[in-house]
Amino acid sequence: MSDEEHHFESKADAGASKTYPQQAGTIRKNGYLVIKGRPCKVVEVSTSKTGKHGHAKCHFVAIDIFTAKKLEDIVPSSHNCDVPHVTRTDYQLIDISEDGFVSLLTENGNTKDDLRLPTDEALLTQIKDGFSEGKDLVVSVMSAMGEEQICGLKDIGPK
Repeated sequence: MSDEEHHFESKADAGASKTYPQQAGTIRKNGYLVIKGRPCKVVEVSTSKTGKHGHAKCHFVAIDIFTAKKLEDIVPSSHNCDVPHVTRTDYQLIDISEDGFVSLLTENGNTKDDLRLPTDEALLTQIKDGFSEGKDLVVSVMSAMGEEQICGLKDIGPK
C-alpha cells in the first residue's frame, strides 16, 4: 500500500439533498412531489388497479409551488418518487427597493436582500400597499430545491 494521502475536491452537486425518496403509493393529496424537475404540491391522486403487467399505477395532478403551473405524472405505486424538502420561513419586511427586490430581517438580526417581490398580483399589491401605509409586515418565504419565493403576508400592526 502507498502512504500517500488522497485529497478529493468535489465541485459537482448531485442535488440529492434537495429531495428524498418516497414510495409513490404513500404520497397523498396536499403532499409534495417532484414532477419534471419542479417542486409541486399534489392536488389530486388516483390509483389504478393492478393490470396485466402487475403494477398498480398512481396518477398525480400537482401544481408547481413557484410558477403555479399544473403538471401531471403517472408512476407505478411501488416505485419511489422524489419529494422536495419544502420549508416555510417568516421574515419581517424592512424595505422594498426600486428594482423589485425586498430587504428582509432574519431571526438572527441579519438582512436578506436576494429575494424579488412575488409575481402574484394580489399578494404584490397587498405588500406594496401595506408597506406604503407604514404597517409592520411579516412575509412567508417558501423554499424548495434551491429556489425561494414570497408566498404569504401577515400584518402585525402599525409601526
